[in-house]
Amino acid sequence: MHKSSSGSSLGPGGLDLTQSFFKPISSAAPPSPTKRHTKISVVGAGNVGMAIAQTILTQDLADELVLIDVNPDKLRGEMLDLQHAAAFLPRTKILASVDYAVTVGSDLCIVTAGARQNLGESRLNLLQRNVALFRKIIPPLVKFSPDTILLIVSNPVDVLTHVAWKLSGFPSNRVLGSGTNLDSSRFRFLIADHLDVNAQDVQAYIVGEHGDSSVALWSSISVGGVPVLSFLEKQEIAYEKETLEEIHKAVVDSAYEVISLKGYTSWAIGYSVANLARSILRDQRKIHPVSVLAKGFYGVEGGEVFLSLPAQLGRGGVLGVTNIHLTDEEEQRLRDSARTILDVQSQLNLGI
Repeated sequence: MHKSSSGSSLGPGGLDLTQSFFKPISSAAPPSPTKRHTKISVVGAGNVGMAIAQTILTQDLADELVLIDVNPDKLRGEMLDLQHAAAFLPRTKILASVDYAVTVGSDLCIVTAGARQNLGESRLNLLQRNVALFRKIIPPLVKFSPDTILLIVSNPVDVLTHVAWKLSGFPSNRVLGSGTNLDSSRFRFLIADHLDVNAQDVQAYIVGEHGDSSVALWSSISVGGVPVLSFLEKQEIAYEKETLEEIHKAVVDSAYEVISLKGYTSWAIGYSVANLARSILRDQRKIHPVSVLAKGFYGVEGGEVFLSLPAQLGRGGVLGVTNIHLTDEEEQRLRDSARTILDVQSQLNLGI
């Protein structure tokens, strides 16, 4: 498929109207070279990829947005649908192509593409097919944007972020996964709902695997700056550990519930990834629980593994991991979560 975008030419002859439509003012200088042009490429034009693209557009995060997919007809349709909304959106150049050359010079590459599970197919075989797919995606992204930051959204996100890191040859700070950023948002919502407060006043993290072995950091939860568990203990207010576990289980099961009801998740992950893009590209230096190279943090050893930890994000990607105090139980659960991911990686034929 040939890439398409808005342009200044009209008519069969491709007449360029820019020069005749606008007359430059006298003594004008060319645009300042210090003005940054921000370009984001999204690989995969499925439900998740398009929710991310739509959120990026409405939040005015990029000057140029590129869509990449293997289905040229759907890709062009999605691009045109977004372009037709130009009058209602901040000005953004939108391109779409099956050719990765269109991604050249991207500041951020977001990968959402993934193979669909066949009937009766094992999760391991599906993962192996996704690894094969990443061999076709990551190298051309690196070729055309050697200074980009890779943000992996495809699942299983922790293993595939590790695969992307290996295939890219990038330093670890420039490869991260969406991880438990959305899980933590769901966690904050449920806690806020229980306490009848605004979720923005709740600080709470889910870390570890984006999956069943994730770890809720109850010891560090605060509401309006007040540590919740220590407050309850000081006030001698009884609480049951089972209640806490039920809230965590609701976080883990929430995605499955959405999928069972509408067939897929899209909007929440769209907002979550756009939130990460904002922190990175605008150098916000905010803390997000995202999938990073975790070896050496919180006692995680035994191999190179990506899992979610509270990390500071900025223009350089992952700027550092927050030194949050964990209880002995939380540290052990985090190490167990790392082992779960490493066990999956050991079964793969990566050959990287």
